[in-house]
Amino acid sequence: MNTLKIIQVLAKIGKILSAVIFVFCIVGFCFCIAGILSLAFGIGAVQIGGVTLHGLIAENSGMSVPTVYAAMSAGLVLCAAEAVLCKFAEHYFARELVDGTPFTLRGSKELMRLGILSIAVPVAAVILCAIGIAIARAAVPEIGEVNFDGYASAGIGIMLIVLSLFCRYGAEISEAKEIPAEQEQPAQV
Repeated sequence: MNTLKIIQVLAKIGKILSAVIFVFCIVGFCFCIAGILSLAFGIGAVQIGGVTLHGLIAENSGMSVPTVYAAMSAGLVLCAAEAVLCKFAEHYFARELVDGTPFTLRGSKELMRLGILSIAVPVAAVILCAIGIAIARAAVPEIGEVNFDGYASAGIGIMLIVLSLFCRYGAEISEAKEIPAEQEQPAQV
């Protein structure tokens, strides 16, 4: 199997994984909404054997109910941010499959954009969540610590940016080979 075939298989896998993770993000987003609504509108007040959902959360999770609300709200934002990144990745892989090679100027530009977004979107989401939780904590002091460690990592984004430069270089070399030799050299006087 030659290298281009392997790259195309990986692009197909990347496209499929991006679509699957996008669906998981949408499901996570919906579950966060359902959790917030169920706690807000009294489903948590339902008693089973004398124990309420609010009591189970406080007893078993080590988090207060306001902290759970804050965590689910942050989950909404983080799931939405990851869904956006997955759609951009799926778009990149689809274009790469249509082009048949990662070594195109358009593909390298899209990969660069994906790398930049892979850095910017998670950082923006974490900042937005931290600001929102800080504001909510000012109104409801019982909100505990919500941890975002490991969500905003620049490593993958930097790797994609560097990879886009390799792809751009490959596209430039490929285009240079397509130019006939007589067009490359200026006319002699």
